[in-house]
Amino acid sequence: MIHETTEEFAAALPRSGALAGLDFGTKTIGVAVSDGLRTVATPLETVKRKKFTDDANRLLEIASHRGIAGLVLGLPRNMDGTEGPRAQSTRAFARNLSRLTDLPIGFWDERLSTVAAERALLESDHSRKRRGELIDAVAASYILQGLLDRLSYMGRS
Repeated sequence: MIHETTEEFAAALPRSGALAGLDFGTKTIGVAVSDGLRTVATPLETVKRKKFTDDANRLLEIASHRGIAGLVLGLPRNMDGTEGPRAQSTRAFARNLSRLTDLPIGFWDERLSTVAAERALLESDHSRKRRGELIDAVAASYILQGLLDRLSYMGRS
């Protein structure tokens, strides 16, 4: 089920269990996972996008293998807070994915997550090629960490 607010998403989650964060690009999906206590997000992998069925199957395979309790999708809002075509595409993916799983699905405003991820990778002195391979998964970890911090603040971790 899709939850529009962080509060609704938190209420739908079991008390414990890892979460997965997803950063949707046009060619790839960055995936990050949390620990079971929901304190730290870690980049996991970058899924090369093919078609919805293949993408969804890979994401659900990761969720099953890792015992994921909920999915948070980065919602790419414009800087003024409005939603454009990329946000609508993310929402459509979430609707289609929700038909295939009972996992709670939430959104997190991902403005500047890729910028922050790029900065972190530059500071860690990765080559341009390696940054390209890591950027989406690192951006997903920024998205997930933002949600984890919010859940902790809300007292629901």
